[in-house]
Amino acid sequence: MSRNLRDYARKTNVRLAVGAFFLLFVVGIGLIYLIYGQWAATLGFFCLLAAIFPVVLILLFLFITDWIVKRAGRE
Repeated sequence: MSRNLRDYARKTNVRLAVGAFFLLFVVGIGLIYLIYGQWAATLGFFCLLAAIFPVVLILLFLFITDWIVKRAGRE
């Protein structure tokens, strides 16, 4: 029985990222809401979105670069 360790690592990384975003957005914003109120939670949400925007751009660039490199290798 063979194991695909790359697939397992990819799935684990995706689960860790989803868990981190869940903790950051749901628990973090929820605590801000409980302690400071609705308007502070709204501002915190928009600040988190602004902070994640550059990360998403970097990941998008890396995925596109990976896609281009894989397609160029098929010639």
